[in-house]
Amino acid sequence: MDRPVVAVILAGGTGSRLYPASRSDRPKQFLALGDSDDDRSLLARTAARTGFADATLVATRPEFADEVPDHAPDAEVVVEPAGKDTGPAIVYATHRARDAVDGDPVVVVLPADHHVPDGDAFEATMERGARVAAETDRLVAFGVEPTRPATGYGYVEPGEEHSSDGSAVDYRDLAAFHEKPDGETAAEYVDAGYYWNAGIFAWTPAALFDQARDTPLGPLVGELDSPDPNPVAGFDAVDPVSIDYAVMERADRAAVVPADFAWDDLGAWDALERVLDADDRADADGNVVAGDAEALAVDAADNVVAGDEKHVSLVGVEGLCVVAYDDRVLVVPTGEAQRVRDAVDRLKATGRF
Repeated sequence: MDRPVVAVILAGGTGSRLYPASRSDRPKQFLALGDSDDDRSLLARTAARTGFADATLVATRPEFADEVPDHAPDAEVVVEPAGKDTGPAIVYATHRARDAVDGDPVVVVLPADHHVPDGDAFEATMERGARVAAETDRLVAFGVEPTRPATGYGYVEPGEEHSSDGSAVDYRDLAAFHEKPDGETAAEYVDAGYYWNAGIFAWTPAALFDQARDTPLGPLVGELDSPDPNPVAGFDAVDPVSIDYAVMERADRAAVVPADFAWDDLGAWDALERVLDADDRADADGNVVAGDAEALAVDAADNVVAGDEKHVSLVGVEGLCVVAYDDRVLVVPTGEAQRVRDAVDRLKATGRF
């Protein structure tokens, strides 16, 4: 492919489900989680996976912008005028990508909080997705083969297969997006061959703007496409909205590229059970320890312990996440880890997050 590729890393959120390690002044993208052999932050690991790109942009909020170069020194920092979810952030970063390279680029969008152990397979898949986006003018989503009926992920329903050489599948039509389901529905999706929505995308700026023009992001698109664009005014004209809801669920020209790499979303504490290796297990009962914490387990099994130089004793319990950072302690069943956001919402309401 002879078009340049720009990687856009989304690093503007705080990661509320990883509270209390993640706080309002310490977002999760700056934390080192999920790999005991790699002390780099999640953002630094993501930036290291962008070898397929000709340029890398990191989209973030004003309050985090000064710290980004410490984690991604070779990337250009794109400061969002306001934090309004992934929709406005991605549209603005895609607009800025056109100035990052010579020529009309293909943009690949990457969240900063994913666990991808095989960088070579990841880069090969990103290159394939970028090529599909360039050759078809479609909005490309990357779909991960489910390993379990997870309720914390959205799902992508695939359609007809397309192959350039008659053998391996390059991409499939994207038939539909499905929101995070309940357990029974998730099992039905897995049985039906749906993919997890990895939140990774590829497209040309023209294709995204064309598909986003008649959506809730239309006012921002119109402002950025004007002769004298005013990003602040464009952000003021739209409400917070995800790119999935605003654009991908409405797109009439979309594709899904199967992900040929191992993947996990480090979005909540229960993910540590899946991504940490045997060296991080405190004992044969499946207790997992992360960060600088220590754990003593007595008749305790399948727990996740994380913290900053804290010692945690577990007695007669199982299936818990026990997390201690600073002066805060979180205890939640691993199966309820997604609900940490409910506690954070209450803390935010009183200015204590």
